[in-house]
Parts: sequence; C-alpha cells; structure tokens
Amino acid sequence: MTKTAPNVNDASGLPADSQAILNWLESPSAPHPAEELPTLRAHLAGLRQTPGALQQRAVALDGLYIRAAAVVGRLVPTLTERALPVAPKTRRLVRSIVDLLQVMADETLALVEQLDPQHQPSVHHPSLSPTLALWRSLQASAQQLMVCHLIAAPSRVGAWQQLHQTYATAQRLHLAAAVPDGLDSSLQHVYHAAVLLGCAHPASLTPPEVVFLTSYFERFADHLEPASATAAASPGTFWIDPTRDLPASSSQRKASPQTAPIEYFSCARLCLLLRNQLHALEAGTPARRLDLSDFAESPAGLGVLRRLLARWSGSGKRRFQRRRQNTRTLLAAGLDNLWHVCRKGESTATELSTWMITNESAEGYAVMHLSGKTGALAVGGVVAVRTGSENEWQICIVRWALSENPEHLELGLQILAPSAVAAVLAQPSENLGTQYLRVLLLPEIPRLRPVELLVASSGALARRQNRMVLVIESENLSIREVTSTHIDEQTTSVDILSIEPEHDPAE
Repeated sequence: MTKTAPNVNDASGLPADSQAILNWLESPSAPHPAEELPTLRAHLAGLRQTPGALQQRAVALDGLYIRAAAVVGRLVPTLTERALPVAPKTRRLVRSIVDLLQVMADETLALVEQLDPQHQPSVHHPSLSPTLALWRSLQASAQQLMVCHLIAAPSRVGAWQQLHQTYATAQRLHLAAAVPDGLDSSLQHVYHAAVLLGCAHPASLTPPEVVFLTSYFERFADHLEPASATAAASPGTFWIDPTRDLPASSSQRKASPQTAPIEYFSCARLCLLLRNQLHALEAGTPARRLDLSDFAESPAGLGVLRRLLARWSGSGKRRFQRRRQNTRTLLAAGLDNLWHVCRKGESTATELSTWMITNESAEGYAVMHLSGKTGALAVGGVVAVRTGSENEWQICIVRWALSENPEHLELGLQILAPSAVAAVLAQPSENLGTQYLRVLLLPEIPRLRPVELLVASSGALARRQNRMVLVIESENLSIREVTSTHIDEQTTSVDILSIEPEHDPAE
C-alpha cells in the first residue's frame, strides 16, 4: 500500500465534510481495528455527497484509503480460523471488511473517470494520479476476493468482473505496466496475483494457506506468461473472459467460448519455479533464502506447494463422471475421533453429523450438511462417512469447502480407503523417552494403490523418520515395523505417508 499521507496543512478552504474527514484521519486509531470499519464507511458515504473541487475530494479519499488499508492489514491476520463452519462473529467481520473494500474499489475507480489520464500530479497532491487510483482499485478488489476465501464464502456478485474491467481500463489507458510512485508493483502485477489465487482453487485451501499463497503470488506473479489459443492444450494454461463474472478457467478442464474476447496465459514458467523451490526446501534450504515466508518450511506449506504444482502440471481432466444423489450419510470428523470409531465402533464417536450426498463418483463425494455438530472439520482434514447400507466407514480427505451463510456448508470429499485400522505409533526420543501417537493405517487398494498409507497429525512425526513401530490392538496385540517410502500428502491437519514392511537386512 502507498505510504503517502494526506496533506492536512493544505486543507484550508475545504468543505465542512472534507475538513471533518481530515480531522478524523489525524485522530489516534481505535484500540481494535474493527471499531473503525463503521466510521470509515460513513465517511466514504459522506464524501460521495460532499461538494467541492476534485482535488479536495481526492485528498480526503487518499487519507481514507490509507487508513482503510491499515485497518484491513491489521484484521486479516486474525481471520485464520480453520474450523468449519466459520463462527458467525467472524463471518460478520468479514462481511464488514468486504463492504469497505468494495466501496474503496468503487470510489478510487470513479476518481479515474474524472482525472485526465495525461495529468501529472504535483508533489503536494499525488492522490490525483490516475495510475495510483487504478492501482488502488485493483488492490481493493483483489483483497476483497482474498478475504472471502478466508471463510470459504463465494465472492460477491460482480467482484471478478469488476477486477477484469478495471484492469481493462488500465490497458486502455496504457497504464498496465506502470508502477505508482512509492510502490513496488505494477498494476499488471496486482491483477495477475489476484488471478493466480483464483487459479489455485481457493475453496481447497485453509485460511493460513490462502494468506501464504496470496503473499507468494504477490512476490512471483511476474512469472505468469501470456499465451495463445493454440497453446490451450498445454498443462497449466488458463483463459479469462473479461466480460464475465468468473475467475480464470483451466483450458484442459473447460473449453473457452468461441465468440468472446478471450485472454490466455500460461503458468508453465511459474511451475518451473515451484519445482525448483520445492527441491530446495526439501533439501533443507531456509525459506527466507528463497524469498518465501517461514510457512513454506512447514508441512502445510510444503503440502500446498506440492498440490499447486501437481494441479497446474497435470492434465486437469476428471477421470470419472459425477452422478447426482440425495442419499443421507453419517460423518465423523477429526483424526482422534476417527481413531476411536475405527477401533471401537460408532458408539465411541464424540460427534457425528448427518449430511446429504449431492453427487458422487468413483473418487469421492460432494456433501451438504443437514444436522448435528460437525466437530473438528477443516479443509485438508480427514473424515469418515457411512451410509445406512454400509458396515465400514470410508476414510476421506476434505478437498474443498463452500459456505454461503452460517447455516450452509458443502464439502468435497476424496476417498482415501474403504476402511481403516486404528494404530499407535511408538516414537523413541532421546530427551522425552518413547512417545505414543495415534494414527490410522489405510489398507492397500488392488490395482489403484499397491501400498498402505499411514495418516498422522500434521507435524507430529519426527522429521525424516523412516523406520517406525506400529502397535495394533484388535483381537490380538500385534507389533509391526514399517518403513516410510515417501510423503503422499501434507496439509494443515494431517501428514499422509506411503509405508511398507521393514525388511531385515540379513534376509
């Protein structure tokens, strides 16, 4: 955000409303940033009705934007609640932030329409720059989309279309490549970073992952490359219809319309960067040396980068057709809850909820919540589902979530295994003695997955631990020594490893 402050000393002759705004901007910030949201919106609404010269209103709007940017910047880190559904209080706060960002995007864009594109602002009034006004409108629109992703909510109607059309205005005025004074990114960079976050399937991300990828794309959006329609079949190629209220679409999953003014771009160069960064992180290179946040070193950070690379490098085509359903199913969430269910049965579950399967395929389900407490539910977490006609609990991972309001929650579930065995992992430690960790053991699936999987809480396994001892208590107590062959997946909730029996070197 720009650090330029409004020039209050030049406020002589301002209308009363503008003067009141500048006086308020000089006041100390509220103890909690959320307390400033109503006042900011009220001042913006009043500014719209304020008479006076363009320069006077631009100075007041400049100050309001800077204050609003600071408020949003302080609030976003507090919105990283992973549990679903999001608490009503958090949802109300997000809606207030989105409303403020929408007004900021509208007001800064309206300012552009009143400015001469060739106008060069004086030293005292940088707020009269069309480049800065467009940059701010793009940034406010991009932040609005990002904040909605933090609560798994759909974007406001018209948000994507406004982002596309604001950037089209920048292109028409030949300002897309311009960098406003005091900032370090061009309008094109801001737009591309927002587009890339939309390509990352944000419904499949937890709030910390959304924040991480937002920062990642703000750093590396310049790796996005324009492409032609002839390259549409290549992995990692996307298209945008600027006239529609939609994010970019994968060319391999959805064909572009023939009549619309389509723009294509490729993520191939960004995928190459992702691959190199992952190799470096896995080899022990500190994240900061790669210009990444510390989150990139965590299991969740590594996991989201791997998923992003796989999604953009692969074909992206669905392997199985979906079938609509209206079957009811029970759902148990949370690794600890599933461990009890798999060991002792349904009666030991601390929380069960009822869901409706809205569609299904051989790979998984889309489900909608009907009743009951959802428990420890989060994108990237494991759940178990069972319909009335089944005896076993299927083990699934939550791939995406969508919540339009506090009473609505939909999930996308990918089936990991038709059943699971509860086990205890013994981890010897020099300092703490032997530690015992509850894990799930997923059986191999012939012709689909020839190895067993081990599911543990994220980050709970000793780093680079290959040999493990599993204790399984069923009718008899059994002890198994296994070896981890590779990491299948890491999320903010679980680590999933491929394992095989430990072979005696003497054999």
